[in-house]
Formats: sequence, C-alpha cells, structure tokens
Amino acid sequence: MLRPRHLLLAAILAGCSVGAPYTRPVVPTPTRWRVDGDTGAASIADVAWWRVFDDTVLQQLIRTALEENKDLGLAIERVREARAQLVATRGAQLPQVSALAARIDTRMPGILPAGPPGAPASGPSTLGIFAGGLDVSYQVDLWGRLRQATRAARADYEASASDRQVVITTLIADVARGYFDLLRLDRIAAVSRQTVETRRASLALVRKRVDAGLASDLDLRRAEQELAAAQAQVPAVDRQIAEAENEISILLGRNPGRIPRGTVLTEQTVPPCVPVGLPSTLLARRPDIRAAERRLIAANARSRSTLAQLFPQISLTGAYSAVSRELSDLLDGKSQSWVLLSLVRVPVFHGGTLRGELEAARAREDEAAIMYEKTVQQAFREVNDALAFQRAAAEARAALGAQVVAARRALQLANVRYVEGLGTYLDVLDAERQLTAAEIDLASAIGDQLQAVVQLYKALGGGWNVTAPPRTGPP
Repeated sequence: MLRPRHLLLAAILAGCSVGAPYTRPVVPTPTRWRVDGDTGAASIADVAWWRVFDDTVLQQLIRTALEENKDLGLAIERVREARAQLVATRGAQLPQVSALAARIDTRMPGILPAGPPGAPASGPSTLGIFAGGLDVSYQVDLWGRLRQATRAARADYEASASDRQVVITTLIADVARGYFDLLRLDRIAAVSRQTVETRRASLALVRKRVDAGLASDLDLRRAEQELAAAQAQVPAVDRQIAEAENEISILLGRNPGRIPRGTVLTEQTVPPCVPVGLPSTLLARRPDIRAAERRLIAANARSRSTLAQLFPQISLTGAYSAVSRELSDLLDGKSQSWVLLSLVRVPVFHGGTLRGELEAARAREDEAAIMYEKTVQQAFREVNDALAFQRAAAEARAALGAQVVAARRALQLANVRYVEGLGTYLDVLDAERQLTAAEIDLASAIGDQLQAVVQLYKALGGGWNVTAPPRTGPP
C-alpha cells in the first residue's frame, strides 16, 4: 500500500518543473489604422450581429445557419473531442487504482496412500480458493512531464473552442455576404428586365417611324438587335441568382432551394459612420488570434514535457491481496498481504531518440510562435483592407448615383431629339446602354458598401455568437 509519507513526498517532488515558461511574443501593434476612421474606444465589433443590419429575413437566415450548418456541427464535435482528451490526459496525474476478485477451482489427481502395497488409491479432489485485492500505481511528476501534458491538452481544448468561434464568424459573414450578393443580382435582374421593356418600346417606336417613312430599315434592324441582346442577359442573371441561392442553402444546412428576401437592395440601411476602435483591442477580439496563442501555449507545454523525459522518473506501485479457501475468511488478517515497489528510471542511452524528440518539439514551438505573429499581422491587414473597401464603396456609390441621374436625363433628351428628327437612333441606343451600365454599376456599388460593413465587422472580431433574437417567422 502507498503510505501517507510516500504520497506527501511525491506531492513535494511534483512541485518541480523544467523548461522555460510560456511568454507571449511581442508583436508590434500600430497606434492607428492606415485608413482614417473613428478610432475611439467604442467599436462596431461590440454590437451584436443582429443589430448591424435591420433586415429581419437576413437575421432569420443567420440563425438557421447557426443551428443547421454542417461545418459548425463538425467544429462543435471537435470541441467535445478536445474536452474528452483533456479529461483523459489529466487523469494520468492521479493515482491509478484497480480492484480485482477471483475464484480459482483446481482439480487435483488421485494420490496413492502411504499404506500397505495393494491398497486402493484415493480419488481426485477439487480445491476452491477465493482471492481479492487492490492495485495502486502512481507516477511521481517530479519534473512536470504530466502537468505540462495536461496544460497542452487544456490549451488544445481552448484552441478548439476558439476555432469554433472562427467557424461561427466565417459562417455568419458568408451568409450575410451571400444574401447581399443575392440582392445585388435581384437588382441587376430587375434592371435587365426593365432594359428589355425599354428596348421593346424603342423597337415599336422605330417600326412606326419606318412605316411612316421617317426612319430607315437600318434603324429597325439595330433596334431588333439591341432587344435580342437585352433578352439574352436575363437568363444569364437568373442562372447567377440560382447559383447564389444554392450556395446560401448549403450554408443553411439544407438542400439547394429558393431563398426568401426581405428589404430590397436600394432600401438597405448602411451605418453612416462605422466606429472601428483602437488597433490594440484587436488582439482580444479576434478568435483566430486566441486560437493561435493557445496553440503556442500547447507547443510550449509539450516542449517542456518532452524535456522532462531526459530526467529521472519515479514510479510507486502498491498491491494488497487476500487469499482464502472460504469467502468469509478474506478479511481475516492471516490471509492478507501487501507489497510496495518504488522504481527509479534514469535515461542512459536511447540512440538520440529523446534528444531528437526534444528538438522537434522546440521546432514546433517556434513554428507556433511564427504562426501567432503571422495571424496578428494578417488581422491588422484585414481591418485596413476592409476600411479601404468601405471608403471606396461609399465614394463609388455617390458618384454612380449622380451618373444614373445624368444618364436618365440624357436618355430622355435623346428620345425627344430622335422623335423630332434632330438626332439619330444611334444616340438613343448609346444613351440606353450608358443608363443600363450605370444602373448595374450602382447596384454593384450598393452591394459593395453592404459587403464592406460585413467584412469590417468580421475583421474586427465582432460579436458573432450563437445568441440571437427570437424567430419572427420561418426563413
């Protein structure tokens, strides 16, 4: 049996540890963003995701994705696996106790009696024995090998939890991006169909002028050509809409199907001023940075655990047993016995195996440190990219809005001049083409402005979480 003094000594020795403790790498943090923005203490990342946009249909789609998406389900199971692995690894630090019980029946052969020659031999006999006992073993964690292994498993579990948050971040951003792209395609489809109606009206007007002798057949053929070209654009946009709906359906964990819409593209509200906060707050908000640091902590712990294998290891093993022919006599002191084994194992020669494992562990720790620094730098880049995208999209939307107004006026003037015989049909066609292109570009600019807010919110490590407002209806 392990006596109290043995356990006390083991506990004292277990306080030792080898290897350099973990320290967070120093990564230069910019004091301001490259693109000017509101850098006060507040940030849009502090706002719950369902409050960034007012479209209730989008909110319901996001909630459905959080409940049904298969990638998120896989991430949740990985967290569960890492948690179970932590429990298993931590158990190695505790004494291992096993109980045993047995009944042994032995048949003995007949034995010749010590009597006169020719006397009959005794018959075979059966012997029954009861046995029971306890086995106790304990690995003295003298140099922290087991503690560091547990620390690594805990860091892996925390990294998997942060990875789950990364999946949530990516999932919600992808649903929002896909939804706004779908609204953009809806707007382009509406413009394309309106263009078909405009070209059809122009064809009717040209045909009347040809019949009246006021226009040539060339104008008629050009009008027919432009109508056919406009009609060809409609199925192409419809195909893109179907593909976008299919992509969103997979994000929702469903088979491809139709996606409901809420507010149309041109009526979507965009925050007039998006606060970004200070660059120094990014390290605490981004789940991928937290995951990278947890992996660095795990690599450091495994390096220290591997180093501890080069030092002596102490194992304590105790056994208690009792053997009796009667079950009721097992607790009798005369049938009981115990043994204690104290084993010290000192590495002497392993052909370079332990040194090689240590060097590999240290290399993995250095790799994790580099990956952490790269993740931080990538995060700062993504925020600056999103800020530049947001500013460019806002400026483009304002300019294209003015262009659409001017193009509509130009088309009106071209039609009037053509009807009055002061202009050619080519002027009308050119004005129609410019208006169509300007309206499509404006739809793309509005979509980009919405996408920029989603991209910035994700880059800042915003409040993407599973908590969401109650449903208001099926998505």
